[in-house]
Formats: sequence, C-alpha cells, structure tokens
Amino acid sequence: DQAFARHDSARQCVDVPAGAVLDIARRAVVADGMQVGYATTPDDRTVRFAAERFRTDTEGPYVGAVVSVADAEPEAARHDRMVLLIVGGCVLLIGVVGVAGYLLAGRAIRPAAGALEQQETLLAETAHDLRTPVAALRALAEAAERNPEQREELLSRTVRLAKRMGGIIDGLLVRARLAAGVEQLTMQPIWLDQLVTGVVEETPADGAQVTVTAAPTMVHGDPVLLQRAVTNLLDNALRYGRLPGQKAIVHVAVANGRVTIADSGPGIDPAVAQSAFDRFTTSGGSGLGLSIVRWVALAHGGTLSVYNAEQGGAIFELVLPPATR
Repeated sequence: DQAFARHDSARQCVDVPAGAVLDIARRAVVADGMQVGYATTPDDRTVRFAAERFRTDTEGPYVGAVVSVADAEPEAARHDRMVLLIVGGCVLLIGVVGVAGYLLAGRAIRPAAGALEQQETLLAETAHDLRTPVAALRALAEAAERNPEQREELLSRTVRLAKRMGGIIDGLLVRARLAAGVEQLTMQPIWLDQLVTGVVEETPADGAQVTVTAAPTMVHGDPVLLQRAVTNLLDNALRYGRLPGQKAIVHVAVANGRVTIADSGPGIDPAVAQSAFDRFTTSGGSGLGLSIVRWVALAHGGTLSVYNAEQGGAIFELVLPPATR
C-alpha cells in the first residue's frame, strides 16, 4: 500500500471522503494516464477528482499520485441548464415543425378542397336546372308516341326544349370554368339593346305576350355570359310570371345599362326577396337559373335586384356598368 500525504490549503477546502481520494490515487498509480471521477461529500455536494501519477526517478517506478479536488456544483448546474435548453429547444422545434406542417398541409389541401366543392356545386346545379326540362322532354316524347298526328308540332317543341337544355349546360360549364380560373371573361364593348332584342327573338314565347322597349346602350362585358343571364331572366318570367290559368305578359326594357323584365305574375313575397337568387330557390317569381344571373352580374361589377310592381307582378332589374369610350 502506498502512503497518502494530506496537504491542507489555506483556502476554504471541500470536505471529501479520504477513502475516495485514496481510491482514485491508487487507480492513477497502476493505470496509464490521468484518472477522473466524481464523489459526493457528507453535505451532499458533488466534487470532481483528477489524479495524475508521478515518480521520483525517471527510470524508477511510480510511487504516488497527485489528486486535485474541485467543486462540481457549478459544472453540474451548467450541465443541467444545457440539458434544459436542449430539451426545451427540441420541444419548441417540434412545435414549430408541427404548426408549419399543419399550415402547409392546409394550404396544399385548400385548392383540392375548393375544386371538390366547385365540382359538387356544378353537379348539384346541373341536376337541379335540368330536372324540369328533362321531365318536359320525356312528356313531349311520350305525347308524340301516343299522338302520331301531332308529332310534327311536338317534335318542334322537343327541339326547342333540347336547345334550351344545351344552353343551361353551357352556362353552368362556363360558370364552373370561370370560378376555377380555367377561363377568363371575354370583356368587350356590347350594344346591350341589340343583345337583349336578339335573346327575345330567339326565345319561344309559347303563347305569352312579350314586348320590348330598347334604347341604344353600350356596356362592357362578356357577350356569352350576358346572353345567358338575359335568357335566364326571360325564361323565369315566361315560366313563373303569370297568374293561374292565364298567359304570361312580359315587358322587357333596356336603357342606360339596365335590363328590366316585368311580368304579370303574383309578384314575390318580400320575406323571400333576399333569398330569391340563392341556388335551388323557387318561390313566386324566382325560378331556376337566377343564381347564375346574379353571379354574372357580380362578375361584371353590376347588380341584380327584384321588387314588386304597383299594379302587380315582379320586376327583375339587371344593372351593368356602362362602357368607357
């Protein structure tokens, strides 16, 4: 066994177990290199040992070791703070990555969700707008099958109805493409009075009385969409703007960028006037296709409104911005 010589420093020293010091000194003498270790003092403080062996003769055996003892509490505190910072940083990083992933995933999914919603809307509107024409088309075909002598007249009505159905589909497809950003509005100067007059001439009146008062007026818009909007308004007036058992009486007026269509029906209930242009609303004078008319008006920076006339009937008014020359 090797002797241990204790040196008492003039400074305040840490009280450490002598056995721990002797143990690390012995290990340093027999080992190759410095030995490092930790121990706990009687007052529960952590200390750090470092022992380096020595010899009195360069060729002789190692005869002892120098042991240094240091207070490891500051080092332990720094270690704890470092661990806390690393753990806290990892938690914060995971949180940031999670939030970023959520936001990026939402942004990536949003276009797909929007496209799916547009597709569902298109299918719903198509089914709704075509339900009545398809039923009428079937009724005409069955009537022609039962009445051979009326086939020519029924065939003519069938062709007109098929054209109307094609127009409905074209309007819905154009709206869907515009809403999806696939197609842009073809804006150009348009003589609104000529466009409306052409729509009235091409729309079968089916016995209704339709009159037109048109003053030259030019607007800036998409001719295809505006034609669809006017067609829907006129079709709505012809189908719903009449009293039971009577023929529809419709007056169309065009002036100063306004298209006014007045009918002779029961008018519109003020309680549902605000929802008259919602999809699938058919109350009073508001029928199929009015939601498309409102969308066309808004796409052109215009408005669509409805109110009751003093003498009876509903009045639909489409207002478009005038063309700038």
